[in-house]
Amino acid sequence: MRLFPSNSSKGQSNGGSNRALLHLNVYDLTPINNYLYWFGIGIYHSGIEVHGLEYGFGAHEYPTSGVFEVEPRSCPGFIFRRSIVLGSTNLSRSEFRSLMEQLSQKYHGDTYHLIAKNCSHFTNEVCMQLTGKPIPGWVNRLAQLGSFCNCLLPESIQVTAVRHLPDHPAYSDDERSNSAATSLTGESDEEDANHHLLTTQNGDVAFLKEKPLRFAKELL
Repeated sequence: MRLFPSNSSKGQSNGGSNRALLHLNVYDLTPINNYLYWFGIGIYHSGIEVHGLEYGFGAHEYPTSGVFEVEPRSCPGFIFRRSIVLGSTNLSRSEFRSLMEQLSQKYHGDTYHLIAKNCSHFTNEVCMQLTGKPIPGWVNRLAQLGSFCNCLLPESIQVTAVRHLPDHPAYSDDERSNSAATSLTGESDEEDANHHLLTTQNGDVAFLKEKPLRFAKELL
């Protein structure tokens, strides 16, 4: 699993200009979905698959990208349910990656919210931009219902508002790297042994070990 940087000029070529299929991969967060699914509701994680990779959005404590990529249909911590063809795109691999990097500036890990800004809000925005159509309603219906009855939700997941952009100053790559290094240095030796966020030498991409992102099931 790899996090996208919030700003990067790197690109890759896909070696051609053919249209690529766009899939929505849906995962169960709880076994109760086996019953809820038939009523058009459930608690799901979703990711967008294109050009042989899957892209999703998850939570962490930092004002940096929460957008990540994984092997298709194998997002860690979830049970794969089904894949839905959403359409196709004529974006090349590098062009699609540029789109993900643009969205990563909006979808920071510390802005994740189970009801107002979750993984399926991210996949829905990608789908709307590329096909002009939303993802199937049942995938994120529980969040839509929850937005109307927030008072009924557990206090631990109630948030009055979601920041579209974090209330922090913009960081350069060097400043972000120094901030991350300072944070890691201040942790205990035991935490250092189990830290999840790893950065490359140039600091522009964060690689993940074990489960650094808190997904919806961990916020319930």
